[in-house]
Parts: sequence; structure tokens; C-alpha cells
Amino acid sequence: MGRRIHLISTDFDGTLVAHDNDPVLDPSCIELIGALQHAGALWAINTGRSVELLESGLLDFEFPIRPDFILTSERDVFRPSRNGGKWEPFGDWNDRCAQAHAELFDSAQSVLVEIIDFVNRKTKARVIYLGTFAEGVVASSEEEMDRITEFIERVRKRQPEFNYQRNTIYLRFCHADYHKGAALAELSRLITVPREGIFAAGDHHNDVSMLDGRFAAMPACPANAIDHVKDAVRLAGGYVAEREYGAGVHEALLHFTQN
Repeated sequence: MGRRIHLISTDFDGTLVAHDNDPVLDPSCIELIGALQHAGALWAINTGRSVELLESGLLDFEFPIRPDFILTSERDVFRPSRNGGKWEPFGDWNDRCAQAHAELFDSAQSVLVEIIDFVNRKTKARVIYLGTFAEGVVASSEEEMDRITEFIERVRKRQPEFNYQRNTIYLRFCHADYHKGAALAELSRLITVPREGIFAAGDHHNDVSMLDGRFAAMPACPANAIDHVKDAVRLAGGYVAEREYGAGVHEALLHFTQN
């Protein structure tokens, strides 16, 4: 007899969405998630995308089902608003998150300046700005991003709250306490679903915080996940699928619900 899944937390790009495949969505996976929703499970997309980028993705890839919640920018928690399809902040988490980030970046200016200087002088990467604020980095290769993250790990020792989220050649600066796992934990608290009833699936560095067993008792990853993710999932007693992308998520969902 399998386990009952009460909350499904899935990454978007590289986990559900296979950009180079045709079709980009695995029909069996989407059908199963829809069936689990119909049976009472709740589905949250847990992504590095902003609300707007996620909405455009749902539209572009013609998702036939809608998530019950969205966890965006690797930190924010949203639920559907009462007036239809728009999303609204769920509780005060997003406000607390924004405040913590504002205070961090104010106090961590010297660390940030050092990182920006390293990126500009020693790499071909470029710093991404939101207005005058340095939001993150885009590297020219994964190897270059490895060098950048090694440097960040050294300089952040004097300001441990300063951290980053990485996905392939992209990196976003952030507060160490706010990540996909923390957002999932807050959602589970708000809807009173315990860790034991949570399934989570992802493929890259920024997914590890929701796959290491702290916040989801049923972590999983598709076969295309990076080795670091596979190691984290195995260490947490989760399931590493033999198939890639959505087909791997489908395989993992069946593993937990049927075994």
C-alpha cells in the first residue's frame, strides 16, 4: 500500500518542462498530478521564475491544469485571490522575506562589492541589475559559475546570512534563510500539511533545499537532475527516477503512491 500525498511541490523548468523535447510536457505526469488534485492533494509549483514569468510559462506550454499555489523567485508564497485567476501573497511571509532581504543587502554591501569586483575583473560573466541593485550573475559557462560560487563561499564567511541560489549559469543573491525549502515549509504550515505528506521534485542546485528531507518526506528527482541533487535525494531516502523530466516525476509519484 502506497503513501498518501497531501501536497506536491514541483520545480518547473527542467523538471516538469523539458524545453528541448516534443512535447515539452509529459502527458502521463500532468494527468496524474490532475488526478491527485481531484483526489484532494494540493499542487504547488516551486520555481525560480517570477509570478509573471511563471504565468507566461503556464500559457506558453499549454498546461491543462492549474497549480493550487505558486512559490516564486525561490522564496515567495502565493495563493489564488478571491476575485479569480490572480495570485495574492499568502500570509505575511512575502513581506517578512522582502524586509529580511532589504536589511541583509544594506549590511552586506562590502561582500557584494567584492563579489561584483571579482566577476567584472576575473570572469566573462555579467552582473544583473534591478535598477541600481545587483540582483545576480549570469556566467558564460557552468565551469565559470563554479569559480564564482567558490569565490562567494569564501567571502560570505564573514556574513553567513548572505547567500545565493544557483541554476545552471544563473545565480541570484539572497538571504540564507529564504529558499525553496523554506517557502515550502511556510506553505505547509499555512495549510497544516505535515512533512510526512509532502512530495517534492526538482533537478538543480536551487532545488536541494526542498529535496534534502527537512521539509518533504518524499523527495524525488528525474534522471536529468544534476549529481548533487541525486545525492541529496538518495541521502534523504527519496527516489531517483530512471526517466527524465516529467516522465521521471510521473515515475516517482507512482513509486510513492503505489509501493
